[in-house]
Amino acid sequence: MVTFALMIISYWLPTLLAFHWRHRNRMAILIVNCLFGWTVVGWVLTLLWACTDNREPAPGAQLQARSY
Repeated sequence: MVTFALMIISYWLPTLLAFHWRHRNRMAILIVNCLFGWTVVGWVLTLLWACTDNREPAPGAQLQARSY
């Protein structure tokens, strides 16, 4: 039972990370993971995509001006 749970979590890891990190393309990552996550190449590509720094700002967060 534990092995099955770990398999499910690892399959959905790219999607879970994308939603946890509020990735801008999290819905696209979800769809690609559903369609191609069963292949090793598809899973690795969605994991790399989910790990890119393309996050939405947190609700209520203010953008900080850069000081040069």
